Amino acid sequence: MAKKIEITNNIRRLRFFADEMSQQTLAEKAGVSRQTIIAIEGSKYSPSLELAFRIADAFGVKIGEVFDYQAIEEKNKEI
Repeated sequence: MAKKIEITNNIRRLRFFADEMSQQTLAEKAGVSRQTIIAIEGSKYSPSLELAFRIADAFGVKIGEVFDYQAIEEKNKEI
């Protein structure tokens, strides 16, 4: 069976504890657009490894405090 990786993030919580950092401020610190931050925060887009490190650096934390993953078993669909 194939495994699907589900990536979750704590960006919203980290922004809250960083004096309510705006998505725009985070985007500027990470070198991307605000729309990219919105998509990542909403789990609609998974960032590259480099961008994930830049986001973690913007908060001054390790990457594992921003992103987490879980492997999920996928059932094979037989037709």
